[in-house]
Amino acid sequence: MSSQNSGQSSGQSSGQNSGKGVRVTLVKSVHGQLHRHRATASGLGLRRMNQSVVVADTPENRGMINASRHLFRVEEV
Repeated sequence: MSSQNSGQSSGQSSGQNSGKGVRVTLVKSVHGQLHRHRATASGLGLRRMNQSVVVADTPENRGMINASRHLFRVEEV
C-alpha cells in the first residue's frame, strides 16, 4: 500500500516544469525601496545583497521578478 502512494506522489511532482528554474540574485539593496519591492525580495527568499536563490520557473515567480526587476539579476538554470 505504501509503495502505491509513493509512486503516485512522485509521478505528480515530476510532471511540473521538469526541473526548470531560474537563479535570482539580489544586486541592489532593498533599503529605501517601496514596501512591496522589499516584500517581493523576501518572498523569493532573498535577504541580503549578492545572495542567490534558485526558484521554479512559474508565472507566479516570473511576475514577482518582473515587479521588482531593477533589484534582481536573473539567469536560466
